[in-house]
Amino acid sequence: MAHHPHGAPQPQGPFPLPGVNNIVAIGSGKGGVGKTTVAVNLAVALAKIGHRTGLLDGDVYGPNVPLMMNTSAQPRVLGENRIEPLQNFGVKVISVGFLNPGDKPLVWRGPMLHSIIRQFLQQVEWGELDYLVVDLPPGTGDVHLTLAQAVPLTGSVIVSTPQDVGLRISMKTLRMFQQTRVPILGIVENMSYYICPHCNSRDYIFGQGGGSRAAEQLGIPFLGEVPLDVAIRTQSDMGAPIVLAKPDAPSSQVLRHIAEKVAAQVSIRSFEAPVLEVE
Repeated sequence: MAHHPHGAPQPQGPFPLPGVNNIVAIGSGKGGVGKTTVAVNLAVALAKIGHRTGLLDGDVYGPNVPLMMNTSAQPRVLGENRIEPLQNFGVKVISVGFLNPGDKPLVWRGPMLHSIIRQFLQQVEWGELDYLVVDLPPGTGDVHLTLAQAVPLTGSVIVSTPQDVGLRISMKTLRMFQQTRVPILGIVENMSYYICPHCNSRDYIFGQGGGSRAAEQLGIPFLGEVPLDVAIRTQSDMGAPIVLAKPDAPSSQVLRHIAEKVAAQVSIRSFEAPVLEVE
């Protein structure tokens, strides 16, 4: 460990990533709510609109991004220990799944998570990006704190389901972002309703309007309701995100609108944020 003169502590950050304009974290209170599906389709939709986009898979315990993004090669190591991200659908991607392929479980403690996330941020050759989307592990923990301490986050998106229990758990994530001073860009409600493939009727299996009510009470934007659509899962499993594979599907249109709303919220934040803080 390096010694610093006069015992001066090493600065911890957050430090901006050179060339990366906006870092958006996607979080959820618990697993199984479709957070990674939203993150992947959001990144791909942003790239499709014409934004230079990267996707950092911060879900170190269950990295599903490689499957959904149809990328699985070993990233190349460039000079000076830099890592070259993989690329697909116009998105630059890095994931622990590339370094730990197959189904070997990861048994990692806090400090190891801390270092891999910092490496993925600072040693990956992201180049010039308009957006770096970060898929967080579910819940509140080490990865979130490392991310908030390492880089200035433009904002976060919380993915929830309509059930009250899902929303209550999501509130913990929301409070965690607020405590680490990360702006909330909005809530996405996933699995909002089921569209019958035969008659196109909507069935609100898990109750209706929970996400929009919660957003209203909390005074944060509601970004949209993503339907429970079999095609989202089948496309995810095939490594072909639905926003590209089935652009006309109702769920695909909703996800594209969510990407546009996130971009709009980011613009508002950038406009409101002070450019320089002079002591």
